[in-house]
Amino acid sequence: MARTALVVDDSTTMQEMVSFTLSKAGFDVTRASNGQEALTRANGQKFDLVITDLNMPVMDGLTLIKSLRTLPTFKFTPVLMLTTETGDDRKQQGRAAGATGWLTKPFDSDKLLAVVKKVLP
Repeated sequence: MARTALVVDDSTTMQEMVSFTLSKAGFDVTRASNGQEALTRANGQKFDLVITDLNMPVMDGLTLIKSLRTLPTFKFTPVLMLTTETGDDRKQQGRAAGATGWLTKPFDSDKLLAVVKKVLP
C-alpha cells in the first residue's frame, strides 16, 4: 500500500514540484493551498507525512501544525516545514508548534526525499 502525504502550499507550482517528487517515490499525494483547506482534508483521514509552507493566506503553516497536533491521528505524524524562511527564531517557532523538520525553498528533490526517509519509520 502506498504511503500518503499531504502537501500544503499556496503556490500551485510548489505543490506540483513537491507532489511530483513524492509521487515518484511512491507516495499517494493530496494537495491543499492553505492551512484551513489542509485541516479540512486531514479531518477523518490519516496521512503518513505532512509537508507545509509557512506563509499562506487563511491559515499559516504554524497554526496548521498546532491544529494538527491536537488531532489524535496526527500526534506523531512527521510534519515538515518547507519555506523560504531561514531565521532561527522561525525555526524555533516551528519546533514549538510541533514541526518534525525544516526545509528551505527552493528545495532539492534528493534532499527532500532524504529528509522524508529520515522522519518516516
